[in-house]
Amino acid sequence: MFWIIIGVMLATAMLVIMWPLYRVEKRFSVTAIASMVSVAVISATLYSQIGTPNPDSQVAAMPDINEMVSSLAQRLEENPVDLAGWKMLGRSYMQLENFSGAVSAFERAVEIESSENGQTLADLGEAILMGNPRELLGRAGQLFENALALTPGNGKALFYSGMAAAQRGDNLLAADRWEALLATSLPPNVADILRERIGELRGGAPLPEAAPTNSGPIINVAVSVGPAAQAAEMPDATVFIIARDPNQPSPPIAAVRRRLSALPADVPIGDADAMIPGRVPSAYANLEIVARISLTGEPIAQPGDWFGQQLVTPAEGTTVELIIDQQVP
Repeated sequence: MFWIIIGVMLATAMLVIMWPLYRVEKRFSVTAIASMVSVAVISATLYSQIGTPNPDSQVAAMPDINEMVSSLAQRLEENPVDLAGWKMLGRSYMQLENFSGAVSAFERAVEIESSENGQTLADLGEAILMGNPRELLGRAGQLFENALALTPGNGKALFYSGMAAAQRGDNLLAADRWEALLATSLPPNVADILRERIGELRGGAPLPEAAPTNSGPIINVAVSVGPAAQAAEMPDATVFIIARDPNQPSPPIAAVRRRLSALPADVPIGDADAMIPGRVPSAYANLEIVARISLTGEPIAQPGDWFGQQLVTPAEGTTVELIIDQQVP
């Protein structure tokens, strides 16, 4: 809980400082990223010095943070499967501005979790971004997208992926991401800033109201594995069943996960599975349904993955049969 609270505080400080810089530079430059890091580090330092009860009695007895981090790193060498330890080490390196160390620690945590924890992916993306701001449109940006595929409401991933979209000039996607961020618990002053920026991204138009949602399934996908994929003798893997707009495939409209061992199966997809609030399957006349076996656990297609896809019109029927019989080259 402590780290969650601190994370919210630091994210608020980052957002407040970065928006004026973005308005001046029209992009998230090295200057903007550096300013954000400075705010985060200064805030964490001030908290450690004046935010704890009875500081006079505690500071004197507190060991040097570098010694504590070194001790933790040494302990993890002896116990390399300590997931919580790797995450703590990553956060500690972030506070010390040792971003390469943070990347290594979070990469180990991601490996232990088989890339199936959206928060850890977002933490890794942030560490990479702090070390090299250009990675916002590279590996870090991809990690934020992967995090959203797993946890659509992840605040850190929504924030940074919105930054990436704005930097690419995809203003509507940036607005979508930050509207979703508004649905999380944000301080009123930060929410006001986001609303203002979203209005600018949408050309001054007011924020759209959320589309009405349908409580039942929009489409029922009967997913099975074709003979060619079965012959591949794959290990039990994650299967992503995705509904997307045929005219704008990314980001997906809705996504559901299953295990390969659970197939064949009927998988309902409805508005409750939407990736972004207000952008729901029931609002689309046509949907492209994709079922993909992820050999790496990554939400984004990788070479060797098996998939099947089909264009459907929900109004013509609520059930579609989808066979996974193609392989990503």
